Amino acid sequence: MMPQDSSPKSGRGGAPVGFLSELGPLEAAAVIYLRLWCSSAQTQARAVSDFEAMLGPDNGSRVAAALAQICQACSIHGRRPLMRHHVDCTCLGGDESCFANFIAAATEGEREDAFLFASNIVRPDIALNLVTTARDFGLGLRMMGDAACVPPEPRSNTLH
Repeated sequence: MMPQDSSPKSGRGGAPVGFLSELGPLEAAAVIYLRLWCSSAQTQARAVSDFEAMLGPDNGSRVAAALAQICQACSIHGRRPLMRHHVDCTCLGGDESCFANFIAAATEGEREDAFLFASNIVRPDIALNLVTTARDFGLGLRMMGDAACVPPEPRSNTLH
């Protein structure tokens, strides 16, 4: 069972609160990969492919497993369905904003804040255990961002 797509009118948590472009790179990546993971088997495979291409098969698989565990917890132990926008939507929904802040706080080691954000998404007894998984996922996203920013190798060894 996956968190549900939402349109702005579909209920609590789906209303737009901003735009993806207003988020930092880590937060935006968290929302984009949440959407990819939950949309279809094809987009989920695309997410896994991204993780493995940027981080290698072992680390990529660990990041994918962390995201899978988070999404499963949201589906099974969610306070209500986690609403999200379409993969290509430029809007940011309320639940997605909470999710982005949850991942960012966990990644930064701000466990109490991460717990509070997670408690808005899942039951508190589940939220505490999910913080470490969110940190693993966020650190993987950060490593992907760092790898994407590495300058390309020079094509020649000639010194000028």
